[in-house]
Amino acid sequence: MTRPKVGPLDDRPEWKALSDDEVVRRIRGGDNPLFEILIRRYNQRLYRIARAILGDDAEAEDVMQHAYVEAYSHLGQFEGRAQFSTWLTKIAVYEALARVRRRRREFCVGPVAEGDEDLLGTLRSAGPDPEQLTHEGELRALLDSAIETLPALYRSVFVLREVEGMSTVDTAECLEVSEQVVKTRLYRARALLREEIFQRAGVATSAAFSFHLSRCDRIFAAVFETLKLEPRLRTH
Repeated sequence: MTRPKVGPLDDRPEWKALSDDEVVRRIRGGDNPLFEILIRRYNQRLYRIARAILGDDAEAEDVMQHAYVEAYSHLGQFEGRAQFSTWLTKIAVYEALARVRRRRREFCVGPVAEGDEDLLGTLRSAGPDPEQLTHEGELRALLDSAIETLPALYRSVFVLREVEGMSTVDTAECLEVSEQVVKTRLYRARALLREEIFQRAGVATSAAFSFHLSRCDRIFAAVFETLKLEPRLRTH
């Protein structure tokens, strides 16, 4: 007998059409395997923001798993005052920042410190001139490298606003800062990335810090194993 193909729930049109609120409602109603939709829907975002704060792939994945387990375990506390995506992102941000504190790193919350301008020089000498880049892969690598050089407080804002496309309001909510702080840090991040790099990246910013399917599958499997959930049988 031929076995049915198995694939991600969120690949199916009927599941893609479901809003986050509807998925949450159905999970609360006992359809627990639908949590996979939310995992696959937000893997990219959580990876990017955790990676932006921590600067480490393995720790970013740990933060993602923690955020999903916490979100599922406390789904009854989600009151819908904010978007589910914002609530989930805040959980990941909290955990990432907690890890930074445990490393005894300091986040600068005041005016830009002297010496930050030196980062601009680092960007200028970090790789080939942008005019020499002819392949998308090279441009993406340059963008990732440039973002990595940003101080963490600028990097997290840049990733949420420019890479993930979140609004100023939602970014401020996730990071628990004012909208003006978000605007100021984003302005500074753009300046540090150099205007020409930012313009060349343009449509390519959405490819920064990509979280590929194999890793997505790994996170989904780890979260479901931790929560003792059985995946729904899926066919194409």
